[in-house]
Amino acid sequence: MKTVSALSFDDLPKTFDGLLKLHAPRPIHDEVGYENTVELVDLLAGQKLNKDQDDYLLLLSAIVERYEGDTLPKRRPISGLSMLKYVLRENDLTGDDLAKIVGVDRSVAYRILKGERGLTTTHIKALRERFGVSADLFV
Repeated sequence: MKTVSALSFDDLPKTFDGLLKLHAPRPIHDEVGYENTVELVDLLAGQKLNKDQDDYLLLLSAIVERYEGDTLPKRRPISGLSMLKYVLRENDLTGDDLAKIVGVDRSVAYRILKGERGLTTTHIKALRERFGVSADLFV
């Protein structure tokens, strides 16, 4: 039998029982168990799966998510202002462009970018519509 790292998606069993025989889902206790489980998740993710493979992927993903939640450092939430600056930078936009998007004077837009003034719900709605993202990004 090939090792997990030597397998391709086409080599994977098509049945749940076959997948269990390849790699029995268990709680992850160390880095080796984590790496082996992630390798299988990576092989399955993004593929056209049958019901058994999909169920197996969901199970493995939950196990990996739990391990990562228990072991990885917690991320600090990203502020709405940081996200706004990121979105503007990624779209090569300036404070002047922000003023046009949210319908304010350019001095107000620059005060928003400096953190001296917050975004209103009207501003957030305009940003959501312009960039096609969730309003939660800017809150």
